[in-house]
Amino acid sequence: MDKLRVLITRQQIAAKVAEMGKRITADFAGQPVVLIAVLKGATIFLADLARQIQLDVSFDFIAVSSYGSAKHQSGEIKLMKDLDRSMEGRNVILVEDILDTGLTLTYLKNVLQAHRPKTLRIAALLDKISRRTAPIHGDYVGFAIPDEFVVGYGLDFAERYRNLPDICVLESCPETG
Repeated sequence: MDKLRVLITRQQIAAKVAEMGKRITADFAGQPVVLIAVLKGATIFLADLARQIQLDVSFDFIAVSSYGSAKHQSGEIKLMKDLDRSMEGRNVILVEDILDTGLTLTYLKNVLQAHRPKTLRIAALLDKISRRTAPIHGDYVGFAIPDEFVVGYGLDFAERYRNLPDICVLESCPETG
């Protein structure tokens, strides 16, 4: 049986997402924004964040593969799903569940820059600063967290735990010992 420990409660998440939505609303006052969620982990965060932004908001989705079912990044990043439409001249916010090594977000930032957006910002719910290997930062960051493997609120381990309302540390797992 997996052992889970709550790191960030659903109440803390809701308060932080509301705060992030207010900042985005203020930063883009009166301008439309496109939120681009990184599938699959950022979908819950995208839904909650979008409801906190008081602007004209539209969505798109992008998917990459870098983890598989392991707890550690494979090092290879592959684009699995590109955007459905052009982002040229738009205010784009890349919405990610967790900013870890920075390799995936650096890759995605380069992909999105090729679309020539008016602005490109990054919103990440979680930031594992201690694991950063690429020089990238989030413009809107919810929580800095320690170097522990987390699940819940969209984050998974082998496609499990995405539906947990809190962010939990996966302390033990039969697949990894």
